[in-house]
Amino acid sequence: MDDELMIKRLYELLDAKQWTPYRLSKEADIPNSTINSIFQRKACPSIHTLSRICKALRISLSEFFDYDEVPLRHGDMTPDEQTLLTGFQNLPQKKKPLLLAYLQGLKNS
Repeated sequence: MDDELMIKRLYELLDAKQWTPYRLSKEADIPNSTINSIFQRKACPSIHTLSRICKALRISLSEFFDYDEVPLRHGDMTPDEQTLLTGFQNLPQKKKPLLLAYLQGLKNS
């Protein structure tokens, strides 16, 4: 993955989460200056930095680099579907089963 594609991927992931680069720096506990340097193409992130970014985004390194398999494109979704997906992705792990159960209950009623 070249630098341009990596930055495009980062922007796509941030857009999917509705995060700014500043929020990414806080969530990943990486200095904002480091994140800005990456986005301004002044620095290429180390594996350690990229790993922390992926952890904050709740994806694996392989998902980050497997652009074709996990494109995170929402072109076929309505705005409501995108909001629901983003909301689900941002929930704490222990609350996700509650939402899934609620949706199942709505479907069955």
